[in-house]
Amino acid sequence: MNKNLIKILSKEKLYPIIRQKDANKAEDIANALIEGGVKILEINVENAKIYDVISKISKKADVCAGSIITTWQANAAFEAGAKMFSSPIFQMNMVKISKNIGVPFIAGATTANEAYSAWKSRIPLIKIFPTTALGGISYIEDILRQMPFLHIMPMGNIKCEEIPDYIKAGSIAVGIGRDLCECGSLEEVTTKTKRIFDKIKAL
Repeated sequence: MNKNLIKILSKEKLYPIIRQKDANKAEDIANALIEGGVKILEINVENAKIYDVISKISKKADVCAGSIITTWQANAAFEAGAKMFSSPIFQMNMVKISKNIGVPFIAGATTANEAYSAWKSRIPLIKIFPTTALGGISYIEDILRQMPFLHIMPMGNIKCEEIPDYIKAGSIAVGIGRDLCECGSLEEVTTKTKRIFDKIKAL
């Protein structure tokens, strides 16, 4: 991943994930997050219309295209303006695609072995998914105790109030989906985002 993006994530700590089939809703949620102060966010590619959303939002924030598993999807995301892409899995094909089109890749990993393999492949940011089901904060602590050199980002049904504990455990950032992006009205999304940033600054 571009070092500047890692630096931003290291500072921001919050990594919102929008998973929405309705393109209009996805765009509205993204705008609400940006109004709350978000600089980097992930928009999952649920269908072809989402590329239009990525194109619009990429003019306001750095967008990661999520759930990318094919070369075509990666190329389309790049052409739409995505600055990086992520996948729920780690496979060398995604690494090759990343290098070929010059777009950073956030690899998905479940086990410590997968996370290490991703690091060996020069992937500087690894998302651990599904973190909550794997054991939550203690799971992240266990991985980093053995491999403190990893830059990892937990995600998977994490609650907003858990963000400070994940950061204290050593996470470079924390991926938040439903608990933030679907927490209520758009105004509530913006308000909750601002509150999260206030708590992060207080750490």
